[in-house]
Amino acid sequence: MWDILEKYEKAPLALSDEEYLAVSDAEFCARFRERVHHTLEIQFYHALHTNSRLDPGQIRTAEHMCELWDRRGLPADHHDYRYARNILALARDCAEGKPVDLTPYAPPAITDADREAFFRVVHDRRSVRAFSEKEVPDELINKVLDAGLWAAHACNLQSVRYLVIREKNEPWLFRGSDIPPGPVHIAVLQDERCYLANTVMSLKNRILDAGAATTNILLAIHAHGLDGVWLTYTGQMIDNLRRRFELPDYIRIVDFIDMGYGVQTPFPPQRPDVAERVLVRV
Repeated sequence: MWDILEKYEKAPLALSDEEYLAVSDAEFCARFRERVHHTLEIQFYHALHTNSRLDPGQIRTAEHMCELWDRRGLPADHHDYRYARNILALARDCAEGKPVDLTPYAPPAITDADREAFFRVVHDRRSVRAFSEKEVPDELINKVLDAGLWAAHACNLQSVRYLVIREKNEPWLFRGSDIPPGPVHIAVLQDERCYLANTVMSLKNRILDAGAATTNILLAIHAHGLDGVWLTYTGQMIDNLRRRFELPDYIRIVDFIDMGYGVQTPFPPQRPDVAERVLVRV
C-alpha cells in the first residue's frame, strides 16, 4: 500500500524557479501553501503575540511564491492565492510597525447550546451497517465532504481527495468488506504529490491527515441526520477501484465510509471514564 511513497522520499524541499514552473499544479499549490505557512504565517503570528516587529526579510519568500503563481498563470481568485495575499498584507503592516487587528477573523463565541450539540453529536454517533433505500441528496453529501476538508492537516498540504460512489451505479465494486454495501460510498484518498512540499514529514502524519478528515466526515454525517460506518479495504478492493476509475499512481486509497439513512439502532458502545485512561497527569 505504501510503495508509492518511496519515489517521493528524496524530493528536494526547495526548488529553482524553473522547477517551480515545471511541476504539476497540485504539487505547486501544495508547495505554495507550505512555504507561506512555514516561512511567514507562523512567524507573523509569533510577532503579533510577542508584540514585536516582523523582520521584513521574512516576507520575501511568500512574495516570491506569489510571483511564481502569477507567472504560472494560475487564477487570482483561487483560495490558496487569496490566503497568501491576505497573510502578506497583514504581515507587511506588522513589519512596518502598523497596528494589526485580527478580531474581524475571530470565530463567533461558542455558546452553551453549541457545546451541548457538539458533544451530543460526538457521544451519539454510532457505526450503522444497514440502510434504507432512501436516496441521499448530493447537497448533503457535499456538506459532509466539506467537513472532511476542514479537518486539521499537517503543514496545510491539503492532500485529501474523494471518490463518491453510489452503490446502485457501481454494484458490488466494494465487494469484500465485512458488511452488505451501503447506498453511498465515500472513498478517502490522498494526492501524494502534495507531500513533495515537505518530504521530511513522517508517514505517521500522512495517516493522521486522512484519519482526521474521515472523523470529521463521520461526525458531519450524524449531524445531518444520516448514519455511516468507517471501513477499510481488502487488496482486491483497492485494485478494483484503481482499475475502474483509472487512478494514477500518485493517488493513494486510504479508507472509506458507507453512509445513508440507517435502519439500525445499535446499543451504545460503552467507554471507560477518562480517569481510567490517563496514564500521567502532572
